[in-house]
Amino acid sequence: MKFDLHTHHFRCGHADGNIEDYIQAGIREGLGVIGISDHSPYFGSKQDQENPGIAMAKSEFANYIDEVLRLKAKYEGKIDVLLGVESDFFPEHAKLYGDIYEGYPFDYIIGSVHRSGGVSIFNRNRWKGQSEEQQVKQKLEYYDLIKQSARSGMFQILGHIDAMKGYYPAFSAIRTDDAIDETLQAIGESGVSIEINTSGSTKDVGGWYPSDAILERALHYGVSVTFGSDAHRPSRVGDEWELVAKRLKEIGFKQWVYYKQKQPVVVPL
Repeated sequence: MKFDLHTHHFRCGHADGNIEDYIQAGIREGLGVIGISDHSPYFGSKQDQENPGIAMAKSEFANYIDEVLRLKAKYEGKIDVLLGVESDFFPEHAKLYGDIYEGYPFDYIIGSVHRSGGVSIFNRNRWKGQSEEQQVKQKLEYYDLIKQSARSGMFQILGHIDAMKGYYPAFSAIRTDDAIDETLQAIGESGVSIEINTSGSTKDVGGWYPSDAILERALHYGVSVTFGSDAHRPSRVGDEWELVAKRLKEIGFKQWVYYKQKQPVVVPL
């Protein structure tokens, strides 16, 4: 059973194609399950669409839900279309986000940290002129946010948990092993999954999120895993699924999961 739980579309402002394009791409790729998970609006902002090139407008959110549910019915029997969303995690707005999500029939919610210390994790300039001590501090802040997101109870999946390395490959070498282990332990105890996200191969780092080293430690802490291409164009749906499955088996994983009605569905590897 092939599945892909992380896909975007035009509403976020930085992806190509509409939702149906991704569903049809999933069918062509032989997927049995496809999850639609566009970027949530910035619900903590007073503006309708604070960052048009990053996340959808608040006024579009209900339309997004309705379109996914309509297409789910249209493609029933051909592919299982799941309703998801990729949600930013801001501790100060967690209750607001959680209350909004409760009003919709999500199959799963991906919790992703995209900003740390008020700056995008993908901002190349954040590392310029940084001392080793400052770099360690930034990495510790990032993993503390991920740990908080795991414990929040809002999410079934945590997205790209080492994506800060995307445009700064040296991030992985910043020594904070205890913090990563503590974060993985918290994730395992919280019962949420982490995704293997293949979009890292499109960034400077040239590899998946998270690294093999983190996946090995995730297995030790009993963390379950899932798959997401993080496709921002239909041609990337299901990208490298077979390679990820092979690598997970080599690491020692026996299964991975997808989510339906917020419950895990186990798929043997």
